[in-house]
Amino acid sequence: MRKHSFTHTLIVGLIVLLLSGCGAIMSGTLIGKVVGITDGDTLTVLVNGREPVKVRLVEIDTPERGQPFAFRAKQILSNLTFRKAVRVLDDGQDRYGRTLGRVYVGDLDVNRELVRLGAAWVYREYSDDPELLALEADARTAGRGLWALPETERVSPWEWRSSRRSQSSAAPQPDLSIPADGFRCEQKRYCRQMRSCAEAKFYLNRCELRTIDEDRDGVPCEALCR
Repeated sequence: MRKHSFTHTLIVGLIVLLLSGCGAIMSGTLIGKVVGITDGDTLTVLVNGREPVKVRLVEIDTPERGQPFAFRAKQILSNLTFRKAVRVLDDGQDRYGRTLGRVYVGDLDVNRELVRLGAAWVYREYSDDPELLALEADARTAGRGLWALPETERVSPWEWRSSRRSQSSAAPQPDLSIPADGFRCEQKRYCRQMRSCAEAKFYLNRCELRTIDEDRDGVPCEALCR
């Protein structure tokens, strides 16, 4: 009888242990540590210390690689989350198998913070949240983040992707390093080599030359761009 009782207790204990180990991925919530940043709206969370889960932040969209501010948006997401404990409200999966979710670091809603900082657009196809839209409008008015770029450079990521898809594979691809203003990504590395604020902004936003924005405020070469 005592042996049966011990066996029963052991089985119950193992079940409880298994359930507690899975607790971080139950009830529509993931809990873990951010171990990778793919781009401005995608990161990898290590759940239970062993299971990497790629998460696409819902309701927002950040510039794609090749667009101005893409690297900066990725850097901002990294500053907010990398190597930090996060909670992800699981909202299903997308067609690429990524978990869709809203990410929190403590009480900070990272999705909303990216919009507030001007690092992300509200993804109109998937969100009509009035609070998110208000945060985006405020960032636009204040000229924060990507909203400090020239209007011609502020193309929404979904429009940019659509434009890229619609281009004929047979058509010659434009050289994105040579915009209408005539600048190109060459071998310049320092503010002393820049001829104007416009050129410095081009090198920061299009060529992703981070050495000319030492304080990481999104404004390069302060002596030129006062």
